[in-house]
Amino acid sequence: MKVLVVGAGYAGTLAANRLVKKVKGAEVTVVNPRPEFVERVRLHQRVAGSAEAARPLRSMLRDGIGIRVGEVEKASEGTLLLAGGDTLRYDHLFLAVGSSVRPLPGTVPVGTWEGAGRARAALAALPAGAQVTVVGGGATGVETATEVAERRRDLRVRLVGERLADSLSGRARDRALAALNRLRVDLVEDVVTGAGAANGEIRLRSGGSLPTDLALWAVVSGVPSLAADSGLEVDAAGRVVVDPYLRSVTDGRIFAVGDCAAVPGTRFGCQTAGPQAAHAVDVLARLLADREPEPYPLRYVGRCVSLGRRDAVMQFTRRDDSLRDAHLGGRTGARVKEFIVRSAAFGSRKGISG
Repeated sequence: MKVLVVGAGYAGTLAANRLVKKVKGAEVTVVNPRPEFVERVRLHQRVAGSAEAARPLRSMLRDGIGIRVGEVEKASEGTLLLAGGDTLRYDHLFLAVGSSVRPLPGTVPVGTWEGAGRARAALAALPAGAQVTVVGGGATGVETATEVAERRRDLRVRLVGERLADSLSGRARDRALAALNRLRVDLVEDVVTGAGAANGEIRLRSGGSLPTDLALWAVVSGVPSLAADSGLEVDAAGRVVVDPYLRSVTDGRIFAVGDCAAVPGTRFGCQTAGPQAAHAVDVLARLLADREPEPYPLRYVGRCVSLGRRDAVMQFTRRDDSLRDAHLGGRTGARVKEFIVRSAAFGSRKGISG
């Protein structure tokens, strides 16, 4: 039985490793655009130069799992079409293509491996006193702004977003904003509507503009178009519409996990990717053994945001991801965040989800 996994992030890597453990005799191949496993939650460190955020994909996969480097254009009727015309057959397919970034022209995206590399090179070329603007008030924007401000204290760093640190609330959000202020990050609550690379400015919805030497786009939104291009039913954001067992409602041979799966109540992140990948593999294993599968259970623990290398805030959540008042911060928060990041990569390599 041939099983293909498209995407080699946290979800795809975990799914592949779990498949060879749970589905005996399965011939598993991972299809990915690059031969590296990218730790997406470390891309802000790659931007600032404090981490590489990638390792060889082979080192993350169990022996016997195949790797095919290439772009996938379409999946249909048990066949995967690759860019260039090659095809791969499958009996079951796991879509784990993650989310996508749609930067405004004139900005450099930090949420992709290639964009983070460009941002890192652009930062390194900036002279002391240059202005860097990070666009995006969510966790990616906060982490990028604090990492750059801590690493390059000779630069002026600005964070712009409609509502800053909006993934947190209450005292946890106050702590994040205090950390940004402590690192001398200028805070602007507004929406960026355009960026002029030629004249070095960003334009705001309020009607004004701000000068900048480099604009970093830290907004993650949407998903790749593979599912829609393949004729699968998708939601308004392009995510695969799945049944309670994470199977495409269009084709039961196809599972969708992580950011590209339209599961109500979920958000982008490795805390979604790992549990979904593990559950989807378990569903397939149970079906092949003529056992009744169980529906996917929504289960969140918290939201964690790095604030440089020595600070972070983790706000605890209820299982449905609604925020609680309790949170951790400071060095304790930083240690917890690092543990979570390392655990995500470890779980992907071992095929387990905590």
